[in-house]
Formats: sequence, C-alpha cells, structure tokens
Amino acid sequence: MKFKLIIIALLLLSTCKDDDNETPTENPNMPTPVAVSGLTLSISNTTFDATYTTLKNTIDANPNIGIIAEVNHMANAASVGLELLPARIIFFGNPNLGTPLMQKNQLAGLDLPQKILTYQDENDDVYLGFNSTDYLTKRHQLEDVATLPTISNALTGIITTASGGEIIVSPSITMISGERITTKTSTQNFEDTYNTLKTTIENNPNLRIIAEVNHEENATNAGLELRPTRLVIFGNPNLGTPLMQNKITTAIDLPQKMLVWEDENGDIKVSYNEPEFLKLRHGIEENDTILETIKTALNNLSNVASGI
Repeated sequence: MKFKLIIIALLLLSTCKDDDNETPTENPNMPTPVAVSGLTLSISNTTFDATYTTLKNTIDANPNIGIIAEVNHMANAASVGLELLPARIIFFGNPNLGTPLMQKNQLAGLDLPQKILTYQDENDDVYLGFNSTDYLTKRHQLEDVATLPTISNALTGIITTASGGEIIVSPSITMISGERITTKTSTQNFEDTYNTLKTTIENNPNLRIIAEVNHEENATNAGLELRPTRLVIFGNPNLGTPLMQNKITTAIDLPQKMLVWEDENGDIKVSYNEPEFLKLRHGIEENDTILETIKTALNNLSNVASGI
C-alpha cells in the first residue's frame, strides 16, 4: 500500500517575532520540504556543519539520553567512490522512555533507539527530521503508551534547538500495523540466532556493523523488564547510497537493521524492514535492481540466522 502523504501542518515563521499570539504569515522565500510519511521536519537557519554540531551538543547535554552511534552517510558514500549530499544521522536512547514501547510491542525495537537526521537538499537548505510518535504508534500499535508525549516533546525540543526554527512539516500517517516488516521464526535459541546473524554480517566483506543495541539489558539497567530483544545496525554504502541519491530522506531509514527477539511464547523471531518499505515511504524511483539485491541479501541473512 502506498502511504498517503498529507501535510497536516506548515508552520511558517512570522516576520514579527515580538508577538507570540500573532498568527504566522506565509513567507514566499521559505522552502517547502518533501513530505515523507511520519517524518517531522524543521529547517535550520544555519549551515549543515553548524546545525549538526548544535544537534550533537544538545543531545550530549541531556543527562537522560546517550548517543549510541553516528553515521555520516556522505563520508560512507565517498569511501566507495560515490557522491552524496550532506546527510548524517545520530542514534540515541533513553531506556526509561523507550522500554515501555517495546513492552507493548517488541517490534517497536526496530525503530528504537531514537534517531535524528540532518540533511542538506539540492537547494542547499538544511533540515533536521525524526520519526514522529504518531508514526511509531500506528506502525507498532502503541496507543496509550504513557511515555509517548514525553518522547514527542523531547524530540521536538531537540531539533528546534538545533535548527533555531520551528516544526514546519509533520505529515500524518496512513498505514497498517506491521506493514512491510518481515518476521521469521528461528529454529535456534536466542543467543545462537543473534550470534549467527552477527557472525554472518561480520564475515561479509561488503557489510559493516555500525552498532549493536541490547534492549533487554538497557531495560534492566533502568529497572524495567523486557524479554530478550537485540538490534544490529549494519550497512553497505554501495547499495544504500544510490537510494539516498534518489531521495535523500531515505537516510532516516538507513543503515539497515535486524531485530532478534523472544516472544511471549518463547519463540525466537528475526525481523527487518522490507526494501519495499523504503521505496513506498520515500518515493524512490528507478532503483528496482538495487532494491531487489537488498531484498535478497536481507532474506539470506535472516534465513541463516534463523537456521532455515
């Protein structure tokens, strides 16, 4: 199903900032970003490098959250001889806020830890973006999880601090829960499934592990309970870069991720986002061969990990 991309808010800054009650007026010079289902954006009033530095410093200054990984998509593209507009993503988390989401639905671990993308478009405009809590709620059936408003406020505060502006676009979501997520049942126990997945990735010269996240361990450290749930984040710039060249917003969903988790029945599962998800969400065009290659690679990796 193709996502319906609907802009529900376009909040343009008023030329007069002295009256907070004044309705913002349209600024014809303000660029209109590409609307991506569930991607909340703010436009920066400074350069890419300055914006990213402020973003990182803002996250670092918060004692409740910790940076897990940084990915420089442009540098990774250059490492394989490809060009890409500036795009960097920061993965960071707060188990006190994220764990309740996974307690409701462990598949939410595919979209955790939180991440914020900084990118520059072809017009040299700089944006920051994150996946909205509305997106998380509808994709993983997280209605009524108490921490969602806090997460939303925190993410909004971080990107508006880094951008120096306001939220300018936040598309609403139309999707089916679990849409475009493949889940397989493993014939191995949890540790063997995860270790097999990790070893298989490490032994592939085209892949590199970016980060590993032990959601269960993080929950325990926060005094919370969670069944075994671990995420591995990995990438291949030769395959990911062309997708971002086509639609730079695809950078919010890269690198690839696989979640290994134990369900309430004790069954071990391996889950990942299907490449078709990237195509539909971001409107990727003319990259079907690469998407098919990614699909085959993810299918093979998950089969090996699952002992299929």
